[in-house]
Amino acid sequence: MAKVLVLYYSTYGHTETLADAIAEGARSTGAVADVKRVPETVPEDIARSNHFKLDQAAPIARVSDLEDYDAIVIGTGTRYGRITSQMAAFLDQTGGLWARGALNGKVGGAFTSTASQHGGQETTLFSIITNLMHLGLVVVGLPYSHQGQMTLDEVVGGSPYGATTITGGDGSRQPSEIELEGARHQGELIARTAAKLFD
Repeated sequence: MAKVLVLYYSTYGHTETLADAIAEGARSTGAVADVKRVPETVPEDIARSNHFKLDQAAPIARVSDLEDYDAIVIGTGTRYGRITSQMAAFLDQTGGLWARGALNGKVGGAFTSTASQHGGQETTLFSIITNLMHLGLVVVGLPYSHQGQMTLDEVVGGSPYGATTITGGDGSRQPSEIELEGARHQGELIARTAAKLFD
C-alpha cells in the first residue's frame, strides 16, 4: 500500500481544497494519504488583517516527514508566476535529504492556484517540479485522461503538468467540480504509480 504525502501552502483556502481532493483520489486506490501544510511565515497580525485562512485542519509538516512517504505531491498558490515564499522556505531546508539521496526514486507531483487564467499556473507548476526533480523524484502530472481540462464551455484550470484552480482577483471563485475531478485524478495516478514502484 503506497504512502502519499500531500504537502501544501494555502493563503485563502483554495490550494487547501485541491490538496484534500488530491488526497481523496490517492485514497480511492487504497493508499494512505496524509495532508500536511508548511508553516506560515507572515506575522500573525498581518495575516489576520489580510484575512488569511489560519484555521486550516492540516497539521504542520516537518522536513524530516518527507522521507517517510513513497509519493510527495506539492501545492502552493502562485506569486508572480512562481511558488510562494512559504513553500520556498520549506523546500530550502531539504538540503540534508538531497545530500543523502533520501527522496531518490520517490513519486512526485505538483498543483497550484492563480487569480487569473494566465497568472502563471504552468510556471509555478514547473518551479515545483524543478524542486522535485533536484530531489530525485519521478514526476507524475495530470495527463489528458482528465478530459475536463480540455473544455471550452467554462473557465477551467488544469494542465498536463498538474492540477490547478483559478480563484478570481478577489479570491471569491472556489475550485469547480472539473478542477476537483482533475485533482482527484492526479492523486489517483500518483498513488497507483507509487504502488507499482514500491509494492
